[in-house]
Amino acid sequence: MIAPTSIGPDLNGPDAPPAASLPEAPPVLPLATIPYGFARRFGMAVVALDPLTVAWREAADPRPLLEVRRVLGRAFAVEPVSPERFDRILSERYAMDGQAAADAAGSLGLGDELMMLASDLPSADDLLDSADDAPAIRLINGIIADAARQGVSDIHIEPYETGLVVRMRIDGVLRETLRMPAHVAPVVVSRVKVMARLDIAERRVPQDGRIGLTLGGKLLDVRVSTLPSRAGERVVLRILDKDNAGIDLEMLGMPPAIDAVFRAALAEPNGVVLVTGPTGSGKTTSLYAGLRTLNDGSRNILTVEDPVEYAIDGVGQTQVNAKVGLTFATGLRAILRQDPDVVMIGEIRDRETADIAVQASLTGHLVLSTVHTNDALGAITRMRDMKVEPFLLASTLRAVIAQRLVRRLCPHCTTAAPAGPAVAALLGLAPTEPVHAARGCDSCGGSGYKGRIGVFEAVRIDDTIRRMINADADEDAIAAHAFAHTPTLATAARALVREGITTPEEAVRITRREGAAEAPTVEATHA
Repeated sequence: MIAPTSIGPDLNGPDAPPAASLPEAPPVLPLATIPYGFARRFGMAVVALDPLTVAWREAADPRPLLEVRRVLGRAFAVEPVSPERFDRILSERYAMDGQAAADAAGSLGLGDELMMLASDLPSADDLLDSADDAPAIRLINGIIADAARQGVSDIHIEPYETGLVVRMRIDGVLRETLRMPAHVAPVVVSRVKVMARLDIAERRVPQDGRIGLTLGGKLLDVRVSTLPSRAGERVVLRILDKDNAGIDLEMLGMPPAIDAVFRAALAEPNGVVLVTGPTGSGKTTSLYAGLRTLNDGSRNILTVEDPVEYAIDGVGQTQVNAKVGLTFATGLRAILRQDPDVVMIGEIRDRETADIAVQASLTGHLVLSTVHTNDALGAITRMRDMKVEPFLLASTLRAVIAQRLVRRLCPHCTTAAPAGPAVAALLGLAPTEPVHAARGCDSCGGSGYKGRIGVFEAVRIDDTIRRMINADADEDAIAAHAFAHTPTLATAARALVREGITTPEEAVRITRREGAAEAPTVEATHA
């Protein structure tokens, strides 16, 4: 490892000329002063301003450092870093920097310029390395780059008679970020369809596609869905950060008791493990974390998904394709002939898939899947509704994990205030005990929230619950036993409020409002 060195004379150090001839101090430079294309090609990037430091990728040609010295206009220290570390620096200093969207978009040219649509894809796959000047391309690049920087999950491009609106889902909530003239809508939508390799001449039927991009070395997979509407085609872009494929169980943030239940279920040689929750609650991320735990090379792990969100080395992943008859049920039948040890089904949504999943568990396979229900015990009712026999369900189900995502309070602007009678009754607090509220600042974009945290509940199917399922007991009876010593979603959410992590409004948003003992209070407060 080479020690940091200095390139060029330092005008503020021992080499400084007499005071009378000192030049003006150079302006403060942003971290991404070195152009991205130059930084990636020659392995050099600014990593600190005080003192000015340039990271240099080991084994790269050091001669371009002289050009960096000329561009920066001042001396700097050189810090040698490994190639892996340099790739992370590129992502942090360019893709996740606030200037990334502007660099990718350039001048958006929202006037007549935007009508000049290039017919070909950009020559470069990397948004920040693209020199294409077509305004529509730069607009889409800028929107996606800005969304990736903010951690956006979905981008909505919505045409109306009055204009084209771009909204982004940040921390689970949509916010309008851009409004353009109505006449640019066909151009923008067509450019997205070209990038996703969709039929730009077909505007009457929905279409689905994908865009594979890199942003400062950061891999992004963008799922594209178009839908005809009265004012034009609506487009939704779902951004999948491939770095999330590496999330393991420790990073999910499950409480120790929930984590123990999940790990115990994954250690079973056979059976069905279900993860429940609404769309966007992180179910697939939890299942992928479980698969990474099981993926030790000693098991044959196969999945059937719609769609395959993240690629995992060592796992055979199959994409559902209803157009050719490859449904969850047919895909599941096929992979059971591939000698699997572990099977993951993207979703159990019909009786046929449920029956095959149960039969697979009976024949010695561990089956992981998701079900769209409001809580953990709702999964048992849902499986019954799909006509799974109670005795089969009782003998095959191992555990059910329910999860939600609530928004975290912004640490820069959160404020504390007395709970008040209604909130105190909901949380079991004294009316004068403080709870935290969202205020809003520049750091969080005025929302008062920044990031999300998981809320979990788990039901481990023990002998008592197995007998209750076999006897066709109702949810309340099962809940009385299942949650006698473990928290429900509502209890876990209230704990986050007490700790100042989220607000009472967020807790109410995900709290069960029927069946449980606390439901009347929750519903009254929500109303």
